[in-house]
Amino acid sequence: MSAFSPANPQTPITLALSKGRIFDETMPLLAEAGITVLENPETSRKLILPTSDPCVRVIIVRASDVPTYVQYGAADLGVAGKDVLIEHAAQHPGGLYQPIDLRIGKCRLCVAVPNGFDYPNAVRQGARLRVATKYVQAAREHFAAKGVHVDLIKLYGSMELAPLIGLADVIVDLVSTGSTLKANNLVAVEDIMDISSRLIVNQAALKMRRHRLQPLLDAFSRASLAMPG
Repeated sequence: MSAFSPANPQTPITLALSKGRIFDETMPLLAEAGITVLENPETSRKLILPTSDPCVRVIIVRASDVPTYVQYGAADLGVAGKDVLIEHAAQHPGGLYQPIDLRIGKCRLCVAVPNGFDYPNAVRQGARLRVATKYVQAAREHFAAKGVHVDLIKLYGSMELAPLIGLADVIVDLVSTGSTLKANNLVAVEDIMDISSRLIVNQAALKMRRHRLQPLLDAFSRASLAMPG
């Protein structure tokens, strides 16, 4: 039984999630609030999924779009990786509250290079480097702190290909097991930051609907504290 007892059942709480790992790892956190998503986004064509609580619904969007849906009020809550939030904040400052590190979707944002590449020499102060990445803002800040000039090449996938065919010297990408890097003769040479997924909340919704959102926030907080590591 969910803790929610909204005054107006016609306006359900909307939670934005992306398919895949984040969706799967969010399910146990929702269960802490007594909420089950009733359809599988991998097999359903629906983008708005009902839950066992008629006062809560889930919308399925691209991972990079989750902060946008929350910031502009189309969703009250969302779950997004720290990497996505850094890039979003660079273009859309303000408007998001990040109350809880959910400790799911863990990985590292790393610099990776081809085996044998002289990375220490390539990042000497004043050097210039071509960097392929989806995470332009994080990469820019990282190399600026080193005094390295970078030509940033934004890619959305197959990042490992870039240094292999001469598009870039290095890549900045998320690394979990490192198996994809190894398969492409690349190696991670520097960690930029640890990544995990955060619960994000629309600030206006938190002010106007706190009595409805707070039980879910509390449930997420309890469940995240129980996560290993």
